Amino acid sequence: MKKTLIGVLPLVDPERNSFWMHPGYLHGIEQAGGLPVVLPMTMEEASLKQMVETMDGFLFTSGQDVSPELYGEAKGPHCGQCLPQRDEMEIKLLEMVLGADKPMLGICRGLQLLNVAMGGKLYQHLSTERPSDIEHFQSPPYDVPAHKVRVGIGSPLHWGLGVEELNVTSYHHQGIRELAPSLTPMAWAEDGLVEAACLPTVRFAWAVQWNPELTYQTDEDSRDLFKALVKAAGERL
Repeated sequence: MKKTLIGVLPLVDPERNSFWMHPGYLHGIEQAGGLPVVLPMTMEEASLKQMVETMDGFLFTSGQDVSPELYGEAKGPHCGQCLPQRDEMEIKLLEMVLGADKPMLGICRGLQLLNVAMGGKLYQHLSTERPSDIEHFQSPPYDVPAHKVRVGIGSPLHWGLGVEELNVTSYHHQGIRELAPSLTPMAWAEDGLVEAACLPTVRFAWAVQWNPELTYQTDEDSRDLFKALVKAAGERL
């Protein structure tokens, strides 16, 4: 039996002019029964179309800050490194993935990218724009939960994981300021920050702010996120 193919967006290191990959993304997919495939960075229409046709599902990974220009703001002094070419490629691919109704999971930056692509806005730097007692940018070790999130009762995340609360890692300095109108929130941090959202008009488009790729080895809920993606992607249209 052929395994479910999950296209994984590469991490980018512009200083080294290289693409790379955190093994947790790949191992999490493999453990869930899928076959991860690291995708190239390209804007070639034919290549993007072939990716969407060939892959059963997609994982949008962490990384650089989404360019504030995409949600109508100038880049502030605390905004991190942005890669407009990565934003452009991933948003174009995301639009094609959603248009083809292929399942996708966004992690960390993946949630922020989905929100911006659908018309939402971000905090460029949480500690200055939205101070909180919750530790959103934790120090090592990164596989130890930093805070809890409340899962919305009746949300797809609630049905998929079967829990009302999660202990999550937290390694992000940006977050959702305004959730896109087409997205539905699925989980919140204890300070009210949206930590997960979905697009209810397609089969499976989930995104979370935390990092299950860091905790899948020890945390069943993290493994279940990868399983949910692989399961949805394996259900052919």
